[in-house]
Amino acid sequence: MQKILVWDWPVRLGHWLMVGGFILAWLTSESESLRLVHVLSGGTVVAVALFRLPWGFIGSRYARFVDFVRGPGSVVDYLRSLIRLDPDHHTGHNPAGGWAIVLLLGLGIATGLVGWAMYNELGGDWLEELHEGLAATMLTVVFIHVAGVISGSLLHGENLVRAMITGHKQGSPEKAIPSARPLAAIFLLVWVGAASWWLAS
Repeated sequence: MQKILVWDWPVRLGHWLMVGGFILAWLTSESESLRLVHVLSGGTVVAVALFRLPWGFIGSRYARFVDFVRGPGSVVDYLRSLIRLDPDHHTGHNPAGGWAIVLLLGLGIATGLVGWAMYNELGGDWLEELHEGLAATMLTVVFIHVAGVISGSLLHGENLVRAMITGHKQGSPEKAIPSARPLAAIFLLVWVGAASWWLAS
């Protein structure tokens, strides 16, 4: 195997925008003076997640849900291989990581939209409790996802964090994607900027 292009620009850019948005939203969640920063950060998470849904159908090979959303049996088999310290290698997302992504997208949208409703005073205290509960659940999934990335990196001998920066992973040449789709990444940036600002306005 050799280094091949696996992650397109929209996947990589969207990933790190969600990471930054979630961290910033969490850090500013209790600050009234930084409320706008909190809302913009949450809006970024929502906007990226909403972009990622259609991109999961029209994006490059490993960005598509059909490539990494597997049934329970595949997830169990992968987790067993992880416990044996001999995990199956997947060019794209592994089955467990795939479901973590689905959960994070869903939780990101739900948490952000509930937060938007709070920001616009569309509900009572129950919305605040729901928002906090969703955010806490998302944080839990994030920790599990990070643990999976670390264990996968160590067991595969491949830096998965760096792969999400460079777009390159180990694989056979015929499995590489033909393009990093830079124009779609530009659209993502414009969409995130416009959508997050609208949500905060």
